[in-house]
Amino acid sequence: MTADKPGNESVPHDGNPSGDDHADSEALDAYSRVVSAVAQQLLPSVASVAVPGERGGRRGRGGSGSAVVFTDDGFLLTNAHVVGSAAGGTVSFSDGVEAGFSVVGRDRLSDLAVLKADGLTPVPAQLGNADDLRVGQLVVAVGSPLGLSGSVTVGVVSALGRSMPAQSGQAVRIIEDVIQTDAALNPGNSGGALADASARVVGINTAVAGVGLGLAVPVNATTTRIVATLQRDGKVRRAFLGVATSPAPVPPELAERIGRQTGVRIAHVEPGSPAEKAGLRAGDLIVTVAGQPVDNAQSLQRRMFAEAIDVALAITTFRNGAMVDVIAYPTELTSAQGS
Repeated sequence: MTADKPGNESVPHDGNPSGDDHADSEALDAYSRVVSAVAQQLLPSVASVAVPGERGGRRGRGGSGSAVVFTDDGFLLTNAHVVGSAAGGTVSFSDGVEAGFSVVGRDRLSDLAVLKADGLTPVPAQLGNADDLRVGQLVVAVGSPLGLSGSVTVGVVSALGRSMPAQSGQAVRIIEDVIQTDAALNPGNSGGALADASARVVGINTAVAGVGLGLAVPVNATTTRIVATLQRDGKVRRAFLGVATSPAPVPPELAERIGRQTGVRIAHVEPGSPAEKAGLRAGDLIVTVAGQPVDNAQSLQRRMFAEAIDVALAITTFRNGAMVDVIAYPTELTSAQGS
């Protein structure tokens, strides 16, 4: 018998590689099993959406996209831009069943819409929490890109905390904490599911920003609140303060005092707005709102819902080296206003 040379790895008599090659094969099998399990569980719950449109006064094919069943009684979640201004359309499931649907509510400033299917729907998907995601985590996108229903792509969470503008009329608002992924998304994926390795829906795919650059609206406490409001009221009422803001570093003397490195700088105050009436000024650094720390624009926007309308809102700012406290009374946001 001839001994192996030093530094050479032995190869079993059956010709199959050993060591690292075997480990790589096992890892690939595990990866495939995870993806297959997610696809098997989610595919029945993700529908292809078709919305009728009009061309030249004639009714014809309009928009298309995807939607996710999220309740036992036939409610589906999708993007507001998928259904547009339509009152209803058709959903098709992976088992070949088709059903009509009506639009229960839409919120263009979060790009979310709730649909109600006519008749029975498959088992609902399980909703997760995007706040638990980590960069590099495996995610699976399920939807109907380019009309190809039941398509599955895989990638990772490329980045978290991205912001994406959404518009309704003249009102522009930032969708907070958008998920960035390299899972392949194409037109038609919008409204479909972005799921974690446990098949929990952590995002609703919403945009293709470039090759290998997809964005998804996160499923979290804020999203859940918006969806519940759409189911109940058909729309989301928001409060209007009248400021444009951006994150800004906190001066060292203030950072030591409040224990934070960032705040929110007011870049613009809308004339005649609740912010102006309260005495807020461009250049003010917002430190707290309602006694809670504010370190990004989303921290402020999370408070701008119906319960804040016409209610006293305590705001503390840092101005010219001193803390300034004001009380604002946000009004209801209209389609002609920003945040």
